[in-house]
Amino acid sequence: MTGLERTIGFIKGEQVDYPPFHPIIMRWAAKYAGVKYRDFCTIPQAKTGAMIRCAEDLGIDWVTVMSDPWAEASAFGIQVEYPEDNLPVDTGGHLPDAKAASGIKHYYPMENERCRNRLKEIEEFRKQAGDKFFIVGWVEGPVAEYVDLRRAANASVDFLMEPEAVEKAMDVIVECAIEFIHLQIKAGAHCIGIGDAFCSQIGPDLYHQFAFKRQRQLVDYIHSEGAIAKLHICGNTEAILGEMIRTGADIVDIDHMVPSLINYAASLDGYQVFSGKSDPVTVIQNGTFDLILESVRSDFIASKGRCIVSAGCEITPETTVENMQNFKKSACMLFE
Repeated sequence: MTGLERTIGFIKGEQVDYPPFHPIIMRWAAKYAGVKYRDFCTIPQAKTGAMIRCAEDLGIDWVTVMSDPWAEASAFGIQVEYPEDNLPVDTGGHLPDAKAASGIKHYYPMENERCRNRLKEIEEFRKQAGDKFFIVGWVEGPVAEYVDLRRAANASVDFLMEPEAVEKAMDVIVECAIEFIHLQIKAGAHCIGIGDAFCSQIGPDLYHQFAFKRQRQLVDYIHSEGAIAKLHICGNTEAILGEMIRTGADIVDIDHMVPSLINYAASLDGYQVFSGKSDPVTVIQNGTFDLILESVRSDFIASKGRCIVSAGCEITPETTVENMQNFKKSACMLFE
């Protein structure tokens, strides 16, 4: 059974040999493959080569274009520097106020190098691996992208003081995301992830006001294009988890900060699954095999068997290969 078959079958509720294994690997993948992180972010062949090598060596069922949140931001004019072997850093170009944000112009993915590279990465995944792995493209959600354009502190004030300007900007962000989604699915993505990390910081009321309907709009569009939708929000999302499920996303990522899935499993529709939620540091990086297995099994039971095996967020680059192998072994043992 291929990673694609296992993932699609699991989401549909079909019988599979074990739940899909989808650890979020970015810096870990680059380190494992001996690739400088600047190259991982900016050279499509470097990222796809590293991701496929990790998937083949460790039995991972998916490959993704994830590396950093600055592709679309750069298309909107944010200036980004790429240290040789560290995370990219935004260095300028931020919008000065909410009024300026309300007037942002539609960008065109094919006119921006980072966006074009994402399409090349998906094409390269299909060329090298075909349908062996579940291929996941990516867009930033409306809240996360607004924060990228205005910085977190300024954006937080805007949400409270200038909501109409924020909504105008977010509508443009969503329009651009829809075009980018179309191109990624056309390039060969089986799924599109929506990353909206800052939503865990704004509370249920602002989440409903700014994010929910726009995330649902993106999910609906992904479905209309025949692809699967994944929603990723870092942090403790317990207060908004019900609405995250109601966006209709097929895969709802759960961070380790969410206390338990047990009260939310019944809210999933038949086609929806969780993904998560082992602690990437205390469990996956530092834990014993028994601790990793206990974490994976606990989440699987709490979800009533509807949870893709993953950590709550990115696997740290300090995680050993042995612990990653133990993580995969734990997934394979869930049906024993």
